[in-house]
Amino acid sequence: MGRQLSLHIMRYNPDTPEIKPFLQTFRLEEDERMTLFVALNKIREEQDPSLQFDFVCRAAICGSCGMLINGKPTLACKTLTKELPADITLMPLPVFKMLGDLSVDTGTWFREMNLKTEAWINTEKQFDPKAREERMTNDQALKIYEADRCIECGCCIGGCATANIRPDFLGAAGLNRVARFMVDPRDERTDQDYFEIVGNDEGVFGCVGLMACDDNCPMDIPLQEQLAYVRRKMAVAGFRR
Repeated sequence: MGRQLSLHIMRYNPDTPEIKPFLQTFRLEEDERMTLFVALNKIREEQDPSLQFDFVCRAAICGSCGMLINGKPTLACKTLTKELPADITLMPLPVFKMLGDLSVDTGTWFREMNLKTEAWINTEKQFDPKAREERMTNDQALKIYEADRCIECGCCIGGCATANIRPDFLGAAGLNRVARFMVDPRDERTDQDYFEIVGNDEGVFGCVGLMACDDNCPMDIPLQEQLAYVRRKMAVAGFRR
C-alpha cells in the first residue's frame, strides 16, 4: 500500500471573479512511479472533473504542464511524487495570464517574445529551394541545438524576479532565443541590430542576477551561460555606440 498523498491545489476561475482563489485539498494513494501528471489525472477522473490543468505529451516535450510545485516552477510530468513530501501544494505559474486553476496562457507570451526578438533567420538572400543547404561547423550546430532545446514551458519566466515585477522583461527564454540566432551563421544581423532589441532593461540589462531561471529549467539548458554570452556582446556593442 502506497503513501496517502494530500494535494493542496489552488482553485480559481477568472470567469467567476466573485469567488476568490482558494486551496482545495485532494487525497489519493500513491502508486509506484507515480508522477504529478498521473496524480492530477486521477483526481480529475475520479474526484473532480472540473479541475483545470494543461498537458499534451506527458514526456517533457510540450512544456504544457509547468506549474509551481511546493513553490518551485517545474513540469508535473517530470516530477515523481516519491521525490516530494506527502503534502504537496500546487499553484499556477505567475507572470502568465490565468485561465483557471493550474492552467495559464503561455502561448500568447511566447508569441509576443518571438515577434519582439524576430526569432527567425534574418537575411537578404533570396531562398533557392534547389540550392544546397548552407554548411556550418559542428560547434555552431551544437550551440544552436543547445538553445533550441527550449520547450517554452515558462518555468524560467515564472521563477524570474524581474519578470514577476516587469511584464515587459524578455526573461531567460527570450535571451536564450536571441543567443540562438547570434551564433547562427545564416543570420545577417549585426551586434548593433541585436542591441536595438535586447540592449536595454527590458532585455539583457534588466536581469538582477539571481539565476532562478538556470536553477528551474527542466531541460537543463545552461541559461546562465547564454545570458552571460548575450550580455558580453551587448556591453561591447553599447560601448561602441
